[in-house]
Parts: sequence; C-alpha cells; structure tokens
Amino acid sequence: MQQLPKQSTSYWIDSVTLPSFPKLSDKKQTEVCIVGAGLTGITAAYLLSKQGIKVCVIEAGNILNGTTGHTTAKITMQHGLIYDELIKHVGEENAALYYEANNEAKQLMEQIISDLQIDCRYTNEDAYIYTNSDDYLDNIENEFRAYEKLGIDSDLVNQLPINIKMKKGIVMKNQAHFHPLMYVQKLVEACVHNGVEFYEHTRALNTDFGNKPSVITNTDARIFSDYVIQASHYPFYDGLGFYPTRMYASRAYIIAVKLSKEIEEGMYINAETPSRSIRSCEINGENYVLIAGEGHKTGQGSNMMKHYNALLQFASENFNVTSVDYRWSAQDYITLDKIPYVGSVTESHKNIFVATGFRKWGMTNSTNAAKLITDLIVKNENKFEQLFSPSRDVKLDPSVRKIISFNTDVAKHLVKGKLERPNADLEALETNTACITTIEGERVGVFKDENNHLYGVDTTCTHLGCEVAWNDSENSWDCPCHGSRFTFEGDIINGPAVKPLRKINLP
Repeated sequence: MQQLPKQSTSYWIDSVTLPSFPKLSDKKQTEVCIVGAGLTGITAAYLLSKQGIKVCVIEAGNILNGTTGHTTAKITMQHGLIYDELIKHVGEENAALYYEANNEAKQLMEQIISDLQIDCRYTNEDAYIYTNSDDYLDNIENEFRAYEKLGIDSDLVNQLPINIKMKKGIVMKNQAHFHPLMYVQKLVEACVHNGVEFYEHTRALNTDFGNKPSVITNTDARIFSDYVIQASHYPFYDGLGFYPTRMYASRAYIIAVKLSKEIEEGMYINAETPSRSIRSCEINGENYVLIAGEGHKTGQGSNMMKHYNALLQFASENFNVTSVDYRWSAQDYITLDKIPYVGSVTESHKNIFVATGFRKWGMTNSTNAAKLITDLIVKNENKFEQLFSPSRDVKLDPSVRKIISFNTDVAKHLVKGKLERPNADLEALETNTACITTIEGERVGVFKDENNHLYGVDTTCTHLGCEVAWNDSENSWDCPCHGSRFTFEGDIINGPAVKPLRKINLP
C-alpha cells in the first residue's frame, strides 16, 4: 500500500498564489464589516460591493486558509440523506425551500463564473449517494421518494458508473465540482476592484455597541460600521444566542490519490458510517481522486492518523493507486436540525449577522448565506429568511435529546480534564510527538520538535475552559467541547477561542 505524506497540506491552497493584505492597526469607518475571508465572507463582499456599499473584510489569519481551502469542493444539493428527514420534521414546504435555496446558490455561482470569466475547472457531474448496508436500504428508498415529492431530477440505481460495490443508491442529476480557490481568487480581485478593503492577521475579539456596532480586534484596531457579518465559521460574538449549546464541531479527512486510470464521471458518497466521499480531480494535468470521510467530533478520539489510513485502505481496495500526494482535514459545525443558522445573531441584534452550521456542505450553503445576508442588509425580500433564521424554533422531536446529548458530552469532557492529573515522562517523549503531564500541580501539554526542543502550554481552552487533546495528524491541540484548535505553541488555528493557550516555561 502507498505511503501517506508526512505533512498535512491542502492541494487547493498549494496550487494557487493568493494575494496578501496588511494588518489593520487603526480605526476604520465602513458600512459593512465582514469578519472572515472564506467563501461566505468574500461572496457577501462581492455582492454588496456590486451595489456600491462600502465593505471592509478582516481575517484572523490568511484569506481562504480555513474551511474553504480544505473542502472537497462539491457543488451539490445532495447533502446526505436529508430531504426525507426534513419533510418529516419541518414539512414538505420547508424541505422544498432548502433544496431551492441551495439550487439557487449553484445558479448564482454559475452566473458569477460567467460574469467574471473564471477558469476554475467547473464541471457538471451527477451526484450519487449509495449504501452497502442492509440497514440503510429503506433509508435510500425513503430519500428517493422525498426526491420525487420535491420534483428533484433523480433516479434510483442498483449500480454505480465506477467500480464500487453497492446495494442501492440514488443519483441527483446535474450537480458540479470545481477548484474552490481558483473561483474565490477571482472574487477577491473583483472585490478589490469594487473598493472592498481586506485586512489579514486581524482577529475580531468582540463587538461593542454605541450608535453603531464596532468590532474590536487583536491589533488594537476598531471598525465602526452599520452592519457586521460574522462569516468566521463560528460566531466570535454570541449575543446570548447560546450557539455553544446549539451546534457541535466535526472534523473530516481528505486524501488526494493519483490513479493509473481516470474516473470518468460522477461524485459519490455512502449513506452509512464511516463515510466515504469520492470525486475526481485534475492535478498538474494528471488523474487524481479525492477520498474524504471519517468524520468525528473535534478533539475526541485518539491516534488521528488512523482516519487517513482508513481512507488510504479504502482507496487501495477500490482503485489502482500509484501515489498519495496530499492529505488534509477540514472542520465544520452541525446544528440541531441540520439546517444552517443564517441571519441576525439574535432577534435583538438585527444588524449583526451570523452564518454557520453548514454541516460539511459549504459550497452552496455559503453562497446562499452570502446572498441571504446581502438581501437582509439592502432590504430585499428573501423567501428563505425564516427557514435559516438562527432564532427559528427547532421542530425536530429528537432535538431535545440532542441538546441533552451535546451538553452532557461537553460537561463530561470539561469535568474529565479537570480531574485527570497525568504524569507523562518527558525524557521518554519522542520527537514530533506530544503528551500531557503535571508540572508543579498544573496540567501542561508538551510537544517535542525534531530538534528535541520542548514547547509547553496550559491545556485549558481559552473559550469556555474545556481541556484540549493532542491531534497527532495535524500537530495541534484540539478542544473536544466547541472545536477550538491551537498550534503546538498555543496559537489559534480555529475559533471560537479568541485568545491563544497560555505558554508554560518548562524546567
């Protein structure tokens, strides 16, 4: 079997040269402040700036280095087995609206590609969801009947166009995939042309309220605006919307494998767990396939490299793999009813917006979120407003059990970390590995680099106080409660945390 790359690197990021922007270090006055330079924030900036609205975008790190740069880049309305569940719990009308919103997002992306003449390897493909489990045969049948009710162009199938074993599946016609950063790179250029100001390495810490909301940053800057869009994956400003209790973070893994023979058509994902997502990809003119899956709650589990190895095992069993050239992982948030939260952060904060909970289907959901928030700002009617409203009533009967489960899980990890007092031997620690130990009564995470230098951090997450766990596949400290992630030195990789882990001087 082929070997995995030693380092985690996204092909999308590795294959483009993105522009760089300065830090913001002073006061700024604008009409709309967008926090987060991923697909949601940049699409919103583009749509707003086209209407002559003054926009400022800030990004905590480098633009497009978050989920947008780590996706599988499927542009599809087939978001797993979702439509039968939506019909049962929120009604056929709302299920139809969910499909329509994402379909319109796909059409908007196509329009943008045409308007800006973007070469982003946009390819129309059919999307398949299939099962090899007898337990899921009825689910596939029920999902197909939901497709029929909603008028989705689809078929029930007993065989896939590629040589993957399956018992039953559904095909949704005329979906697509693309190169996400080649697409958004051109959006950034159009934004700059329209007068949008971008600032990198400028992290939003909080929002203050006077006559207008102002965003306070870690660079001692303050941005005054009429509206704030939180496109930062997780809302840095909660506004007592209680978002930590209403969604959880989930990671997934991707490998890019070179094949001796091209996959000619289609995008694929299985219905059962562990998940296996498949799509073709061209890298340097050669045939590759992206294999993704192995989702789990962030910061939970051990030996994270096992997820990459499981994907490689699947690829080796089903394709003629000649090399594995990239591996990377992604993180997204999942809401109680599986519908994203898009709109005013709370009912009492109408000019601060949030877009989160895309459930790993972010290409269309991000674009829809940008369009919906743009409409709310410019006072256009949008028929999807109530469906995605963060203040909506969650109507799923199982949601009460989910709330209890989510928050019991958070409490378990919070208490467990506080009670443990590990005593790892630092002398025995191998290079490029980490451990948690106790030093002078304090719980400390220690990483040893290839030069035998030790880095110590306080393992208490700076968000809400849970204890982080080591992620050996990314060399990061990950929070099992709400998904914050930190480098081995304690710097922030992913929020909701806005402060780094405290560094510990080791003896």
